[in-house]
Amino acid sequence: MPVQLVLAVAMALLVQARPKFLSGHFYLWTIPLAVSELAAGLVWLSVFDSRGYLNSLLVSWGVSDTGVQWLTYTNTGTMLLAVVIAEIWRATSLVFVIVVAGIQMVPKDFDEAAQVFGASAWQRLWHVTLPQLKPSLQVALILRTILALQAFAVAQALTGRDFPLLVGETYQWYVNLQNPAVASAAALVVLALSLATALFYLRTMRQQEAAK
Repeated sequence: MPVQLVLAVAMALLVQARPKFLSGHFYLWTIPLAVSELAAGLVWLSVFDSRGYLNSLLVSWGVSDTGVQWLTYTNTGTMLLAVVIAEIWRATSLVFVIVVAGIQMVPKDFDEAAQVFGASAWQRLWHVTLPQLKPSLQVALILRTILALQAFAVAQALTGRDFPLLVGETYQWYVNLQNPAVASAAALVVLALSLATALFYLRTMRQQEAAK
C-alpha cells in the first residue's frame, strides 16, 4: 500500500503538469481498473510462470539457463514478490483516480504563492500539495486497506494454496473443507481488521488536525 500511494501521487502530479498525450497517460494508467482480479492474476501468471514471458527473456538474454522458479512453494520470497507486483499493477489505478480527483480541488493560488516566496518544488509538494490532499489520501488509504485484506483472486491465480491469505482460507474452509463455522470465524477476523484499521486511520487524521 505505501508503494501504491507513492506511485499514485507521482502519477497524479505528472497529470497535473499536463504533459503531452495527457489523455493517453490517464487511460493507460486506469486500464487495470477494468480488469478483474482473477484476470489480472492470470495475466501475471503468464509472466511469472516457469515457461512464462519473464523466464523466456532471462533465457534469451543468457541471464539464466533454465529460468527461475518464481512461483514454487520453496521460494516464498519470489512468490511474495510476484503477488506484490501483481497487486501494485492492479490496484494502484484506484488510488490514482482518487488522488487525481483530490488534486483537482487544490487551489493553484497556494502553489503560485509558494513559488513567489521562493519555495522549492519539494517544499511546495510537502507543505502545500500533500496537506491539501489529506482527505483524498485518507479515503484512498482506507479503501485500499480494506481491499488489501480482501485480496484473494490474484494470489490464488498465481500461487494456488502455496501462498495462503485470510480470504483464501475463508474460501478453503467453506468450499473445499465444508466447514461454514471456521469460514465464518475467518470472515469475522477480516471484518474486525477492516473496521479497526479504518477507525485507526480516521482517529489518527483527526488527532493531527486537532493538534494543528
